[in-house]
Amino acid sequence: MRYILVLLLSFLLLNADTDTDTKKQKVTIGLGAYVQTQPYKDVDNIVLPSPVIFFDNGLFYVRWSRAGLYFLGSKEDDFSWGFSLTIQPRVYGYDSSDIAGMQERENTWEGGLAFSAKTDKAYIEIMALTDILDRYEDWILKTEVGYELKFSKLALYPSLIFIYQSSDFLNYYYGVRQNETTPTRNMYVPNNGLQVGVQTYIKYPFTKQISALINIRADRLSSEATHSPIVHDKVIYSGLASLIYTFEY
Repeated sequence: MRYILVLLLSFLLLNADTDTDTKKQKVTIGLGAYVQTQPYKDVDNIVLPSPVIFFDNGLFYVRWSRAGLYFLGSKEDDFSWGFSLTIQPRVYGYDSSDIAGMQERENTWEGGLAFSAKTDKAYIEIMALTDILDRYEDWILKTEVGYELKFSKLALYPSLIFIYQSSDFLNYYYGVRQNETTPTRNMYVPNNGLQVGVQTYIKYPFTKQISALINIRADRLSSEATHSPIVHDKVIYSGLASLIYTFEY
């Protein structure tokens, strides 16, 4: 199925109508530092430089580090919706040297189908994603519901996130294989689970074009993940601090 998605995305890119609306498009670009805590015992936090891009012209879109191509939908000033093919990185895992006796669990790329709808203030997005690089070889389902709040110059975008994770996903990142067991670490094979998160973007403009953008997020792991003998923390905290530049073309 993942190969069909890649082929379909390539076909749509090659056959996309490149005619654009005369209305100017808004583009945001920037750079920041991304930090993510690790739930595993004695594994260092993830710290990465992160490009920041936001763009949506009704055909293509980029939302931070995730990109997509619409194949059905409508974009209006007061309401828009769309079905798209999408792709994003998965920054998870650890090296074999991080946890003695455990094999490496690698980062990956996920691709799949997405549905999004947005009014002037509220939005919802539902995504079915699969592992393109065959790490965990299954699907996850993510739903996010959010709303825009403004206080003078300050803009906040809080949201709730629900991620249904398959047993294969949880087994890859939190399971313990037979050859990884020790006298103090039993074999562990989790079932399906639900991860719940809260996050907000915070945007503060310095000028008409330059702003600070901060992302703060906390994810409560499913009970299937927290029962793993290699897991120490029940919550993953992550965040981004960046400087962005917005322009029209």
